[in-house]
Amino acid sequence: MARIRIGIDLGGTKIEAIALVEGAIAVRERVATPQGDYQGTIDSVATLVRRVAVEAGGTSDAITVGVGTPGSVDRGTGLHRNSNSTCLNGRPFQADLATAVGHPLRTANDANCFALSEAVDGAARGHRLVFGVILGTGVGGGVVIDGVVHEGRNGVGGEWGHMGLPHRDIRNVAPRHCYCGRTDCLEQYLSGPAVEAEYADRSGEARPLAEIAARVDADPAASAVLDRFHERLAESLVTVVDLLDPDAIVLGGGVSNLDSIYDAVPPMVNARIFGASGSTPILRHLHGDSSGVRGAAWLWPED
Repeated sequence: MARIRIGIDLGGTKIEAIALVEGAIAVRERVATPQGDYQGTIDSVATLVRRVAVEAGGTSDAITVGVGTPGSVDRGTGLHRNSNSTCLNGRPFQADLATAVGHPLRTANDANCFALSEAVDGAARGHRLVFGVILGTGVGGGVVIDGVVHEGRNGVGGEWGHMGLPHRDIRNVAPRHCYCGRTDCLEQYLSGPAVEAEYADRSGEARPLAEIAARVDADPAASAVLDRFHERLAESLVTVVDLLDPDAIVLGGGVSNLDSIYDAVPPMVNARIFGASGSTPILRHLHGDSSGVRGAAWLWPED
């Protein structure tokens, strides 16, 4: 029987599960996340795994489970950390979940799962070293090398969203404080809420990002905000290319759906890297909102 890879995307409001069979989604289910309830979260994931396994027709020895989580496991203690689902923090979530699920289980940060999905069979398929970027309500990143997530010694590989914004001249604002305890993290400049807040500050009107983007030809505030966003994103990706020189960069999350990114940002990045003659492709995601849950399933690579 073919391997059945069950993927779980554990979000703040929903838990999504799929069964991936030979690269295709055979089963998909979603339930609400029991917010603030540690044991309830474990029970919900375990129940979803059992239900999806039955629907996919899998036998126990053919099933693996991957879970994409907010935050990550502290390598030293085995305890979960850095999750905005705070009930997981300081608890042995991975170990407790593995016991409840009863199948071989791996976990990874949700941004790593996005990067893995797009590297294995998404927009960056065929590239050896891939950097995945989440631009959404928050900002994150993940590194995939030869189809395997690179988490690093401390388990924080790819945590690009909490690097400082480079070059003070592209900040041009008072320092912005981040929930992580630092100031001027990329998340405070490149996330959807950050761009919307900057537009509201300039124009005196609150608008969603899609409306801001649609107004660039007629609204000087919208044009200025999007130009500054492109500049900040480009400079932030230059640091990635100078450090990792990935074969491809893939963008995901709601902000990545701005068409202007793919026209404006790649030329700036490739002209500003060391040597000023880059050719790094900056790609739009292929699997969209499914990338996280697909990447969780691919935490178990091909045999």
